[in-house]
Amino acid sequence: MRNKAKSTRRLSRRDTLKLGAAAAASTLPLVHMQTAHAAGNLKLAFWSHWVPAANPVMRKQVAEWGAKNKVDISLDFLSSGTANAKLPLTQAAEALSGTGHDVMTFLVWDVQHYHRHLLPVDDVVDGLVKQYGPVEQSATYLGQVGGHWMAVPSSVGSQYKPSCVRISVFKKLGYDVEKWYPATPGATKTSEEWTYDLLLKMAPEIVKAGHELGVGLGQTTDSVDWTGALLRSFGAELVDAKGDIKVRSDAVKETLEYLQKLARYFPADTFTYDDASNNRALISGRAALIFNPPSAWFVARRDAIQVASDCWTFPSPSGREGRFIPHQPYYWGIWKFSQNQTAAKELLAWLMQRSQVEQREVASVGYDIPPFNSMHDFKVWSEVKPPLGTVYNYPIRPWHHSEANIAGYPAPPHIGTQLYSNGTFNVMVSQLAKGGEKMNDVLAWAEREIEGYANM
Repeated sequence: MRNKAKSTRRLSRRDTLKLGAAAAASTLPLVHMQTAHAAGNLKLAFWSHWVPAANPVMRKQVAEWGAKNKVDISLDFLSSGTANAKLPLTQAAEALSGTGHDVMTFLVWDVQHYHRHLLPVDDVVDGLVKQYGPVEQSATYLGQVGGHWMAVPSSVGSQYKPSCVRISVFKKLGYDVEKWYPATPGATKTSEEWTYDLLLKMAPEIVKAGHELGVGLGQTTDSVDWTGALLRSFGAELVDAKGDIKVRSDAVKETLEYLQKLARYFPADTFTYDDASNNRALISGRAALIFNPPSAWFVARRDAIQVASDCWTFPSPSGREGRFIPHQPYYWGIWKFSQNQTAAKELLAWLMQRSQVEQREVASVGYDIPPFNSMHDFKVWSEVKPPLGTVYNYPIRPWHHSEANIAGYPAPPHIGTQLYSNGTFNVMVSQLAKGGEKMNDVLAWAEREIEGYANM
């Protein structure tokens, strides 16, 4: 994915020692009280969207709310890219100094890292849930601490990483992906064909046809996200919800054995893939398949229209335990030191109203994923092209029978973040497939690593 950075970091023992402790729930009502000095000020630091049209729409929405509520608002857009990582640097500096913006964007695991510095927002999220239904389980896993919401799940930047394939290549091999997942409501029987077993069968055929699987086994987010979903589909987990290490389970071994076979058909640099590698593979015309948000398709639409016109996005393959879609949720959090907490809560609740979310969705060309399934019916996914319907099946729909997944789940978050940031499972695959190590030695290495994570 383009302009995307690894949002995790190693937690210190001090950061994680009390991770499971209950946070005090906020009881402030969502009523904005104006004073003789108007409504005060708010300073916002939001993620800088890689789609050019997205930031201006957000700025317009914020200005509209500020004018209506007599709040002076300053809005900074901060990059999370590796070359200009202003967002994570600003987070760290403000948490340390106790001063800065009122509201900050937090990516994926960041809420877990900074939760002690954040204001609980149960009242905001509970109000949104009453309106729009439950938050996706994966976003709940990373947004709550001790049963309390420590940040508001945002649509902006939140993404899935399902399959994106070249229609013509799959058709030549006898697979019509537009019939598997048409751009219309309702399940099809043929969609059940899309399994990891079929992917393994197709892999040599794709390579023989002169294309490649643009799939990485590196330690950056795209690689870690898709293998995390693969693990779930095989019924495997490295660490369970209680924190018990499960790397020697039959399901983990079977997943490793499967990837040893599949990796033979991956690019030669698969173990050093970064988050731009699959984009380049698709846009160049080499890749017949990637696991990615529509960012690669969007860039192809700009730079290689003949490739974009031949792309179809739909859910990940299924395994015996189900179909899981890689997910990266983003959040908006309020620092405890904010001097205008009530206004901050009210603004975030307003920004997550359906009409505001849909406006931003149109601006991002359907890239952003709302945390509420009830918002997965926006027209934008039916209307963007080429070809028409290309990203219709990007959001999870009821008939997909899919579940969003965070790599590292269901481990306790202070362990899950280490599994994620270190790409532990992908390192295991590399040791087997590239290093030629024996299965028992790899499993023993993983156990030692994870024991270290748990004790940090």
